[in-house]
Amino acid sequence: MAVTKIHPIKSTLKKALDYIENPDKTDNKLLVSSFACSYETADIEFEMLLAQAYQKGNNLAHHLIQSFAPGEATAEQAHEIGRQLADEVLQGKYPYVLTTHIDKGHVHNHLIFCAVDMVNHRKYNSNRQSYAYIRRTSDRLCREHGLSVVQPSRDKGKSYAEWDAGRKGKSWKAKLKAAIDAVIPQAKDFDDFLRLMAAQGYEIKQGKFISFRAPGQERFTRCKTLGENYTEEAITRRIKGLAVDRGPNRQRKGITLRIDLENNIKAQQSAGYARWAKLQNLKQAAKTINFLTEHGIEQYAELESKVAEISAANDEAAASLKDVEHRLGNMAVLIKNLTTYKQLRPVVLEYRKAKDKAAFRREHENQLILYEAAAKAIKDAGITRLPDLAALKAEYRELDKQKARLYEQYGEVKRELKEYGIIKQNVDSILRVMPGKEQAQEL
Repeated sequence: MAVTKIHPIKSTLKKALDYIENPDKTDNKLLVSSFACSYETADIEFEMLLAQAYQKGNNLAHHLIQSFAPGEATAEQAHEIGRQLADEVLQGKYPYVLTTHIDKGHVHNHLIFCAVDMVNHRKYNSNRQSYAYIRRTSDRLCREHGLSVVQPSRDKGKSYAEWDAGRKGKSWKAKLKAAIDAVIPQAKDFDDFLRLMAAQGYEIKQGKFISFRAPGQERFTRCKTLGENYTEEAITRRIKGLAVDRGPNRQRKGITLRIDLENNIKAQQSAGYARWAKLQNLKQAAKTINFLTEHGIEQYAELESKVAEISAANDEAAASLKDVEHRLGNMAVLIKNLTTYKQLRPVVLEYRKAKDKAAFRREHENQLILYEAAAKAIKDAGITRLPDLAALKAEYRELDKQKARLYEQYGEVKRELKEYGIIKQNVDSILRVMPGKEQAQEL
């Protein structure tokens, strides 16, 4: 789990950079990295970009902090997540310095990025929408790295302490849910379920709502407070649903998927399923059948093939988008270095003519440092003849438009993949193809 917050830097940029780069906090600067700048000279590099800004404002940079739960991420893992977050959120447009601090009880990242982008010299717009994107991206990266994420929709109204206790297995509710989940596969019916729960040491109180109390627990816990999958009706349904075994290799030759679905829906409208089917499944089943009819899908294999086809298109679109973003990032850095090189070239020529070069360098040290760094970066990129800066910026703008089109295409494929994915989940749920699927997913 990572918690993020961001605030602008309106003054003392050098002081802020020195703080996050503190060798005592960053394992002697082993956990310091940067993009499109050198962390040693980031302040003067930022200042040069700020001087070219079209939109004048008070912000010199933005400081993003990403904190991880104690003991959940290593320093190296946290730094890599921070780098991925910076690259994805800033899209290669803003130079940044990233550091990971290990001097506290929890590992946390500090990201300071320039308030002005390298190509168009426009200010970064920090607002609720941009911060929400940062939070979503951070949460997704945590999940991809196997870290926990607080789910607002699932744990609405729950304090962090209760969520954290549940994550560590200390919550009575979490233990009860785990016990119920473990007992359901073994139960033949609801009475057998109660017997097995009692065997686990739970005291049972039956009334309008079924309740359980574990040894050492002060109060009973009503099952309905655990979520919609833990009411008495849901538990009964889950017991009966798990008893139905159709197997993943069930043959459907000669029978259309629509008829197969309709037969299974009818079978589920028994007394044990009536309430659940009416409230939970029939509406989604009808939408699923209509979708399959509209899209001409008659066999299960056709649905699987379509999902695989869209999944491949999704992967291809994502790869194309990533390639364009990489090229844009490289171009942005080159544009920044070319701009610096050309703007400071007169200073260097003047320096070469100066009689007292030491005095001249002392007076223009920052400018000379930036020029030398830009010249080295251009040389390291293998460029022997300087490209036309205006033409390079025009090429960047065209590539940026291409990226926008790819984003739109990727979004469409992703939406289609999600739509078909839900349909397949609904089909699998109705047919009991997928083990453990007790109910249809909402469209």
